[in-house]
Amino acid sequence: MGRNRYRIYEPTHPHFITCTVLNWIPIFTNQESVDIIIDSLKYLQKSDNLTIHAYVILENHLHLIAKSNDITQSMARFKAHTARTFIKLLTEKNVTTILEQLR
Repeated sequence: MGRNRYRIYEPTHPHFITCTVLNWIPIFTNQESVDIIIDSLKYLQKSDNLTIHAYVILENHLHLIAKSNDITQSMARFKAHTARTFIKLLTEKNVTTILEQLR
């Protein structure tokens, strides 16, 4: 998922958020991948007081309407954790084609 190019002026209000996979690579195509996203969001609900109003996970991006005490920090933690976890999963499954594309 790429860098954030938007400024958030009201970090505690609900925001429409889109997260995309680098180069639009379709990695959310199996249950394990989707579980990584959902588990990460559940963790942030507990640790960062993240409130999710709506979400949709597509094959290469996701949309959220969410808020937290600091949405910028919550999304940074979400992206960092999920990226590491996806790389670990792809390495374990020896999916070298996608790993090369992500480099």
